Amino acid sequence: MMLELAVNATVTTSTAATGGAAAPSDVVVNLLIFIMATFLGTELIRHVSRLLHTPLMALTNAISSVSMVAALIVMSETSNSTLLILATVGVALACTNIVSGFILVERIVRLFKPAKPKVKPAEAPAK
Repeated sequence: MMLELAVNATVTTSTAATGGAAAPSDVVVNLLIFIMATFLGTELIRHVSRLLHTPLMALTNAISSVSMVAALIVMSETSNSTLLILATVGVALACTNIVSGFILVERIVRLFKPAKPKVKPAEAPAK
């Protein structure tokens, strides 16, 4: 409910101020935030030790699920075809990231499980 109110307040504020289109300054600010987040994320991921890789994958799965829910909310409330296409692409990419992340984490966890000792079949009694 609170998220829906925040989305509606943001949409009505930006569209009322610009007559329905995004202001050029908003686009530039959002683009700069995206570029800075991309570089920051790349540097953080590059310097993570191997021991933290699995928890980090689980965290990115959680972040992807939040972005997928946000894109689904945008898809349900928009009438702009460009936003609908971008939200659809966002849902597809987030879903792909979540599924592949769970597959990778499961494989990594399986590597750390102790191997079961191989049981040799009982030898047949000699006749």
